[in-house]
Amino acid sequence: MNLYIKQKIFTWGDKFSIYDADGNEKYYVEGEVFTFGKKLHLYDLRGNELAFIEQQMFTFLPKYMIYRNGNEMAEVVKEFTFFRQEYSVNGPGWRVHGDFFDHDYEVVDGDTVIASVTREWFTLGDAYEITFGDDVDEIAALAVVLVIDACIDAQRD
Repeated sequence: MNLYIKQKIFTWGDKFSIYDADGNEKYYVEGEVFTFGKKLHLYDLRGNELAFIEQQMFTFLPKYMIYRNGNEMAEVVKEFTFFRQEYSVNGPGWRVHGDFFDHDYEVVDGDTVIASVTREWFTLGDAYEITFGDDVDEIAALAVVLVIDACIDAQRD
């Protein structure tokens, strides 16, 4: 299964549409404006919240919490490394590594690829292709990808 994230430009706050391989909108993401730290909501097309992402403030390294149905599902933490970037996903026990500046990275569980992300070039606004592994919790993996995108965005500012 492949999904495509397209960030809308000229919007107030974060807004993303997430499409399936046929170009049909499948999910959307809205960020809260005027908050301390980044807060994102992942919704289905009927407006049901599927995941909530909240940046933890006042931490040495970036840390985000992912919630589903009001319960903590995962904690994504940037690892302290000197020459490369890596993230831990506490909860499911995943790791995230790759070339984050070019949006070319993988979410892995040991040797199993949960999701791989590649940037789509020559598009208006940022666009990314996400390829999911077999039998993957799509919402959990998508929430982790949204956290990594938020971290990359924060580094650009």
